[in-house]
Amino acid sequence: MKLEINSSLTLNNYTKASRIEWIETNGLGGYSSCSISGANTRRYHGLFVPSYHPPVGRKVLLSKLEDTIVYGGNKIILPASEFPNYIYDKGLAHLSKFSKEFFPTFHYQIEDIEIKKTIAMIHEQDTLVITYEVLSAVHSFQLELKPLIAFRDFHSLIKANDHISKSPIFGEETLTLYPYGMHEPLYIYAKNSSFKFAPEWCYNFEYKIEQERGLDFQEDLFQYGSFINHLKSGDKLVVIISNKPIEDKDGFRLLKEEKKRREALIDNLPIKDDFTKNLALAADQFLVKRGDLKTIIAGYHWFSDWGRDTMIALPGICLVTGRLSEAKKIIQAFAKSVDMGMIPNRFPDEGEVPEYNTVDATLWYFVAIKKYYDYSNDKTFVTEEILPVLEEIIAWHYRGTRYHIQVDSDELIYAGQRGVQLTWMDAKVGDWVVTPRQGKAIEINALWYNALMIMSDFYALKKETNQEQLYKSRAEKVRESFHDVFVNKEFNTLYDFVDGDFKNIDIRPNQIFAISLPYAIIADELAKNVLIEVEENLLTPHGLRSLAKNNYQFIGKYQGGQLERDGAYHQGTVWSWLIGPYITAKVKIEGNAGRKQMLGYIQKLENNLLEAGVGTISEIFDGDEPYLPNGCIAQAWGVAELLRAYIEDIYPQLPTKLKK
Repeated sequence: MKLEINSSLTLNNYTKASRIEWIETNGLGGYSSCSISGANTRRYHGLFVPSYHPPVGRKVLLSKLEDTIVYGGNKIILPASEFPNYIYDKGLAHLSKFSKEFFPTFHYQIEDIEIKKTIAMIHEQDTLVITYEVLSAVHSFQLELKPLIAFRDFHSLIKANDHISKSPIFGEETLTLYPYGMHEPLYIYAKNSSFKFAPEWCYNFEYKIEQERGLDFQEDLFQYGSFINHLKSGDKLVVIISNKPIEDKDGFRLLKEEKKRREALIDNLPIKDDFTKNLALAADQFLVKRGDLKTIIAGYHWFSDWGRDTMIALPGICLVTGRLSEAKKIIQAFAKSVDMGMIPNRFPDEGEVPEYNTVDATLWYFVAIKKYYDYSNDKTFVTEEILPVLEEIIAWHYRGTRYHIQVDSDELIYAGQRGVQLTWMDAKVGDWVVTPRQGKAIEINALWYNALMIMSDFYALKKETNQEQLYKSRAEKVRESFHDVFVNKEFNTLYDFVDGDFKNIDIRPNQIFAISLPYAIIADELAKNVLIEVEENLLTPHGLRSLAKNNYQFIGKYQGGQLERDGAYHQGTVWSWLIGPYITAKVKIEGNAGRKQMLGYIQKLENNLLEAGVGTISEIFDGDEPYLPNGCIAQAWGVAELLRAYIEDIYPQLPTKLKK
């Protein structure tokens, strides 16, 4: 289960170590994150990044805590930093091991001094705990801890200014900071420490990933001075960081309790191999509070909770892991946000009015609710509380809602208007919608078929036969029209979308949902041909490409500025989350033979857990070899769909508590 890097070729090499990242989250939207080199390489990196409007409104308060070993006249700054034309990375020579079981852990060896550092965010608290354990030391030494603060929105950068307060308060081993007024404090507690004041700006920290993305990449940070600690072999030091007064200063107890909470997450797993355990812990990072209910952060570092991502991720994050109460709270949270028959696509960072520019998120909501019922048998909740909401959604789709989303005369859904991106292929730069897909999109209508079948099922639970049959007949009409409209009869495959007489023949992964959803809308030879087409043109070791390589629009590298990156986002880039529906479709069609093949495929994916974000799954990968990871280092639906498919399709069984 423990993920470990102990190769000096990686740890002591700044280029490699700065590309591997870790993240700790707190269930409120806040986090702590950096590269294993100790250098912040993104604007989103920060040692303490709380959420002020959970789960959004995130701010980088403490950028770094620069730890320095002072011994025998020598001074070793452990974390690396990058500046114009200069990289400080001398401390990397002493990084002997990085591991992550429950928490990110660093081992340093400085001559006879061996020290272990552990970093943990405490669940549903704006509290970060850092522990230092001196495993061995022949002589005593000094550990200096220099806080470098930013105090900014996590999307922006800060420069030296005269507005910052240079008068901190130190007492009872706690540094209290009010850099920009009393309304935004920061508290840093370091047990048995003194504090040496030396306030000044530190200039021109560079974040190379931001530079590669064509964004501002230089920042100034402010220091107030350093904590001074005298340590010897066997000593332990606790540092606690919060934006609220620190009352509980027993950091090791907090760490122990947080570890116990995380251990409990894996107790209910039906499969307890290392891969499943690591994915279950990764899944926990995305589950956050929204008011009194729950939601799912789409990805770290920069996403908030998106309706589409939440519904797709819900089965893998909550259901296969046995977290049914959280799943129920998520369904309730989005039920409260339904407007004109749509759930929100996105909740903005500062808690403004939600955005409803999506056609598929609402339809994925039906699938998530069905899956919840399959796991919970919670008939009362589904039929009494949620079914009326679903009925309203269906009614709006028949009468028509935003962006020309409406059921056409053939019972298929038409959606779209110029300049608006509505499906999951939603990249937009200025007024340019990269893959507009206006008209009747294949996955939208496969989802629509499922929504109608699910409504029929729910009315069957209520024994309302007329409604049950009404929805079943509507679904059958959708299935018939789907075959008439989307089947490319020349090749016995499927069009990606249809708009009037125009039929798009691009080979994209959207067709896999015609098989993988709970109610497959195609079968037999057509389904087999679709699977073959996907495997031959889209399958990679990390997921499915968003466009076939032989398409003239294909872009194999996700790189450059925003225009270049968004232009490649759905034009060949590999998406990790698509591996879930692919595995489901493979097993549906090929049975045990497909299951055996997919088990071998998944085992190769374990390398991903040490490739970019340690212990988690990247959002995307390049469409060309060597399929470098990119985008968010931790993506909810990437983790969720891999975990769901692994448990449901390859080892089809329910979580322990749900077994009869």
